Amino acid sequence: MLKIGIIGGSGLDDPKILKNAKEISVETPYGNPSSALTAGKIAGIDVLLLARHGKGHILSPSQINYRANISALKAQGVSHILATTACGSLREEIQRGDFVILDQFIDFTKHRKNTFYESFENGIQHPIVADPFDAELRSILYETSLELGFRTHKHGTVVTIEGPRFSTRAESKMFRIWGADVINMSVATEVTLAREAGIPYGVVAMSTDYDCWKEDETIVTWQEILDVFAKNADNVRKLLIHAVGKMGLGVRG
Repeated sequence: MLKIGIIGGSGLDDPKILKNAKEISVETPYGNPSSALTAGKIAGIDVLLLARHGKGHILSPSQINYRANISALKAQGVSHILATTACGSLREEIQRGDFVILDQFIDFTKHRKNTFYESFENGIQHPIVADPFDAELRSILYETSLELGFRTHKHGTVVTIEGPRFSTRAESKMFRIWGADVINMSVATEVTLAREAGIPYGVVAMSTDYDCWKEDETIVTWQEILDVFAKNADNVRKLLIHAVGKMGLGVRG
């Protein structure tokens, strides 16, 4: 059965995108998720919305209980996850406001609970994540975004850093050399756990700034990032709503 979980990043955890919305409190073996889940429908399809940083963005990236978030969605029968995230661009061609449909990650976090397999007591587990993002969801997000007329990049490698601080110039330039296209503070942890939980995961990243590698740009502030994101939030919502509708027509439940 098709049941979609939407993990909303900064400014995109608005329950107004759901019809007949109601809150559901969920407890997990890993503690409480970032927020209560909001259940409702989009295009007649069951959807659960989760605010990654909590209601009102009260959790820093390292405070987020990623395991509880994914566990809560799985316990509610979610079959697919769509996520949104703000990111910094590490490439000239990825402009402010552009969408990137991520297909690879580099994990540069340091203090995360990033696996459900903390022990091999019940058997050895080495999850395969060569292609971590679901190809079918990526295709739906990309095609839908183009149909809506948004500037969209079909591929992208994200480097996920611990945060909450932004990168130094040296780090930003290093990430470019490594092959990263964008940078954020959440996705690598989230998609890895979704993969372990057996839930297909796709994410649309919105570029809000050029990090700090681009020395002809002023250093970006968090408020400036929020301003760019706010200007494009309606586009992200439209993309999610249309993508969910397309999933109802084409993705196998």
